[in-house]
Amino acid sequence: MTKGVKIIGAVVLLLLIGSVIAMLLNFRESDNTYVSILQNNEVIYSFDLSEEEDRTFRIESPQGGWNDVKIEDGRICIVDADCPDKTCVHTGYLRSEGVPIVCLPHKLVIRFSDKESS
Repeated sequence: MTKGVKIIGAVVLLLLIGSVIAMLLNFRESDNTYVSILQNNEVIYSFDLSEEEDRTFRIESPQGGWNDVKIEDGRICIVDADCPDKTCVHTGYLRSEGVPIVCLPHKLVIRFSDKESS
């Protein structure tokens, strides 16, 4: 092997290791308890999960449709929706700051947020 091939191999290996580390850091569980719920890119609810009572509530979409959101044991998820693919329901509980719960048909996003924006 030539010196150039070894250098390219080392660079590719470093990039691979760096991307794996970045993915692991992005998908780790969040210690944040502040959550914002956005619809049409506007905050409609914002609260601290650690202070919320267990409950289920419905969010109606202005274009029609709905999502049932559940808060339980300081966690939040969408338990039911009338969208065709139900990707938001299958996402499960919000865990990572890098991966929000999204319902594209209803333009709904549930994500962790800063305390100040709550």
